[in-house]
Amino acid sequence: MAFEVPTVDITPYVKGGSPEEKAAVARAWDDACRTVGFVQVIGHGVPDETIDGLKQAIDDFFAQNMDTKMLMRTPRGVNRGYSPPKSESLSLSLGVVNASLMNDFFEAFNVGLTRADYPGVDLPESEYQENVWPDVPLFRDRVMAYFAEARRVAETLVTIFPDALELPADFFADATTHNTATMRINNYALPPGTVDLDGELRGMGEHTDYDIVTVLWADQVKGLQVLGTDGSWNDVNPADGALLVNLADNMAGWTNDQWMSTLHRVKPPVIDGRIERRRSVAYFHGGRPDAVIAPIPELLAPGEELHYEPITVAEHRKAKLAGSRGGRLNTKAEREAARVRASAG
Repeated sequence: MAFEVPTVDITPYVKGGSPEEKAAVARAWDDACRTVGFVQVIGHGVPDETIDGLKQAIDDFFAQNMDTKMLMRTPRGVNRGYSPPKSESLSLSLGVVNASLMNDFFEAFNVGLTRADYPGVDLPESEYQENVWPDVPLFRDRVMAYFAEARRVAETLVTIFPDALELPADFFADATTHNTATMRINNYALPPGTVDLDGELRGMGEHTDYDIVTVLWADQVKGLQVLGTDGSWNDVNPADGALLVNLADNMAGWTNDQWMSTLHRVKPPVIDGRIERRRSVAYFHGGRPDAVIAPIPELLAPGEELHYEPITVAEHRKAKLAGSRGGRLNTKAEREAARVRASAG
């Protein structure tokens, strides 16, 4: 059977559909999460003009010269600002060592929620880091306009989850109070000579996402590949008008892998000796830093083996980021690493 990412129309949750309409969405969502872990989401309600503004912001920032972009690079441990090519290796977040370390060739710019987004609440700065902003006209306004929309979509999805899992409607409310969020703007077009165009070229190494759910806008350009249950890597592009959504590690932990945190990577094609440009923007929706991720007893079958030990949202993210951005092998991702090693290619 050919690999296919299911499409789910979430309009009933966005515009207040009937209980029957919402139930149909919840069933479709549950099936998609159990079989693929990636979903083409339509009916999300993000305005076209907001996405157009985002694309302009991406182009304006990455068109700057490298010296100017490097002024926005933050110190190690700060998940904000600019990341230059070959400064990260996503596969290390899984405990997988590649031929050379820190060789993912994408460049990126990160923004996220800060303590100012939750006035009057005592929150750790390490989990709600301050943003840095380039001197690019309208960049901040355009990026944050889309950020607000992506956050709304993610929060809508989190209201679908308990319905799909047949849990109380407020089941995830406590774990997502004062939620964290990071949005990563990625660029895969680099000047000639920046990378060697060989067979091992990697835009972004194999990885799962770290938090609850990821909302992705991307160009309709090949590059994103998703690991199927048969061990094959499959090209995935967003459908017309769709956002690609994938589950992240926290949902796999809560559901004991009944819902899939699917491995994916980026390998943009090389055409006529050049990398075909690809842009993407991933909004990573996280939980409260001290929320505990462990299999939910109500979802377990009698005698079902537990795949995960309890861990907090912050502890899990720290271990993953130590690999991808700090260059330290994550030794607590045995299940994901085994899937990468068993994959074809």
